Amino acid sequence: MVDDDFTTANSRASTTYPMWCSALRKNGSVMLRGHACKIVDMTTSTNGNHGYVKVHLTGLDIFTKEKFEDFCTSTAKDYQVIIISDDFLTLMDDNEETRDLKVPEGDLGKIRALVLKKSFW
Repeated sequence: MVDDDFTTANSRASTTYPMWCSALRKNGSVMLRGHACKIVDMTTSTNGNHGYVKVHLTGLDIFTKEKFEDFCTSTAKDYQVIIISDDFLTLMDDNEETRDLKVPEGDLGKIRALVLKKSFW
């Protein structure tokens, strides 16, 4: 039998996978604030201002039993860019509702606009 070296990521001991909060369950495992935790409590709130259901997670660190809490959205909306003009993007969601978004100023906005224009043309 081969001994695993748990001091490096090659052992697969540090592998984490992104998941929607809605896919998590009580007694499952989750990373909360950088700690491997067992989920001991989950509550959901009603839709917020932006239409998202928020999930409140409470977990215990599997090594120290320290309690950690975090909030996350149950799911996120996907938008499709339909128009790029000057400093604005027009986005459309799955319900065909549109929303205008101002591209940030400065270097970040220039980089994002350049990437978006190249991906569309």
